[in-house]
Amino acid sequence: MAHPSVAGRLVSVNVGMPADVEWRGQRVRTGIWKSPVRGPVMVRRLNIDGDGQGDLAGHGGEMRAVMVYQLDSYRHWALELGRDDLTPGNFGENLTVEGLADAEVCIGDRFRIGGAVLEVTQPRVTCYRVGIRMNEPRMASLLVAHGRPGFYFRVLEEGEIEAGQEIVKVAGGPESMPVVAIDRLLYTPDRPADQLIRALRIDALSPGWKESFRALLADSDGAGNVGLTAAASAPAPAWAGFRPLLVTAVRRESAAVISIRLADPAGRPLPAALPGQYLTVRVPGDQPGEQALIRDYSLSGAPGAPEYRIGVKAEPHGGASNRLHRSLRVGDRLEAAAPRGTFLLADGTAPVLLISAGIGVTPMLAMLRALADQGSTRQIWWLHGARDGTEHPFAEEARELLNRLPGSHFRICYSRPAAADRLGVDYTDAGHLDAELLDRLAPPRDAYAYLCGPNPFMANVIDALTAHGLDRRRIRTEIFGAEPGSTPGIAATPARPPHQPPGPPATGPSVTFARSGFGTNYDAERYVSLLELAEACDVPVRWSCRTGVCHTCETPLGAGRVGYDPDPLDPPANGDVLLCCSAPLDDIVLDL
Repeated sequence: MAHPSVAGRLVSVNVGMPADVEWRGQRVRTGIWKSPVRGPVMVRRLNIDGDGQGDLAGHGGEMRAVMVYQLDSYRHWALELGRDDLTPGNFGENLTVEGLADAEVCIGDRFRIGGAVLEVTQPRVTCYRVGIRMNEPRMASLLVAHGRPGFYFRVLEEGEIEAGQEIVKVAGGPESMPVVAIDRLLYTPDRPADQLIRALRIDALSPGWKESFRALLADSDGAGNVGLTAAASAPAPAWAGFRPLLVTAVRRESAAVISIRLADPAGRPLPAALPGQYLTVRVPGDQPGEQALIRDYSLSGAPGAPEYRIGVKAEPHGGASNRLHRSLRVGDRLEAAAPRGTFLLADGTAPVLLISAGIGVTPMLAMLRALADQGSTRQIWWLHGARDGTEHPFAEEARELLNRLPGSHFRICYSRPAAADRLGVDYTDAGHLDAELLDRLAPPRDAYAYLCGPNPFMANVIDALTAHGLDRRRIRTEIFGAEPGSTPGIAATPARPPHQPPGPPATGPSVTFARSGFGTNYDAERYVSLLELAEACDVPVRWSCRTGVCHTCETPLGAGRVGYDPDPLDPPANGDVLLCCSAPLDDIVLDL
């Protein structure tokens, strides 16, 4: 315990309630506009009186109740940015202080200001809204790069505070790790294991940061930042771009599904695929000159086999799937990118729930075969839903694999059994695979659940599993098509299908959004990044900082090359791209 000592002075208390602001033609809900208040103000467990946050997913809450920024950093940015208009509250902070530098204040340090006792919990979260407030789009990146992020307090003792009061340090953090050191551990490649371990020993550190550091520690040899995005956990692709593969078999698996086996044309074994991965395939046109289509298909064959197998369902309006059903023959060639994906069967001894509907069975089949080939003794639950026996692909294969796992449980649900379907033989339950059935089955609550199927099906099953008691973090999903976008603070607008961007057709490199089944050309004069192009086309995207810091926009790059401006503080994983600060150097394929 440190002896109380004066560490600084409270210069200004700043508050502001969330409001809508206009930004790039959109409405953004934000509480980043803060203004000084006079007189005493009450600091409470979750906030300061008169203050609020517009995005509680990224800001606010007990561990981020009060934001702090320093006058010394104001002086730094005035010189760095050539600004003479910076006043307290410009960086969205609640407390503008003299002293308490990010390089000196440590996580877990405790301070008394007036009647309140406050504890340092984490650095500022990178966010594009500080760039809006500062009218400097690079600001989120600059705060980290210059080692001046600011930090959050949690409130240990509520009380009144007032500008002009002394800031008294009453206790030091247990590991003496400064705010800037913690910030660098998460946002830069400089993350030694011993420093991650030290950080995890600090009780005061926010749970979210601890979770990120645990992920980094578990993947300390990885090339990407798994502390920021699950995308970085994917194994590096075995080859760059597309390569030709030979079609060795085409088999009818159900009324609407065929399986396609693919091999190396020279007869060499293909690089081993992992259970749960997918292939990105370029499907040629039926007629000369017809544009090729690019689609993702889950691998359903034996993991590690020298050939690959995919399952393709003919959709009513599926251009690529119908081409394959209509025209593909043994001896043809298809171009494919290397197996990719983060939807992977994890090692361990915990029970496994493999839950699918329709063509969602394909990655589950690869996982089931991997478990059978290992002679796994884990509890395995195979739950699948189909309309009837004619639309139940790989049924016989799944039964054979389950028979090799004597401790397995299975349920096959037909929503509309046909007259020829046999209850107790072809299927176990009439109706949908739903919450009522899951409650009745009572699968183990310590299981890892893997889900693949139509989005409404997966949403219902996730709700049922969490209501049953499964931790949401143990539920993993593979989504058909494009993932939902994440645009923090942006007012919701009606979803639109992807479309060509406004304006005349561009002549730059082609950009294919594989999951969206859509392509266009890049125009460097209209767009500064691939993120902006995707937004102009209404392709669903996920982002937060927009300056290459947070990695929310990290996306697999199926083919082609990109350039960065600005360079990201921490490069993406091998084979990935950060959309927010990159542009294509040649034709590219994105897994969006």
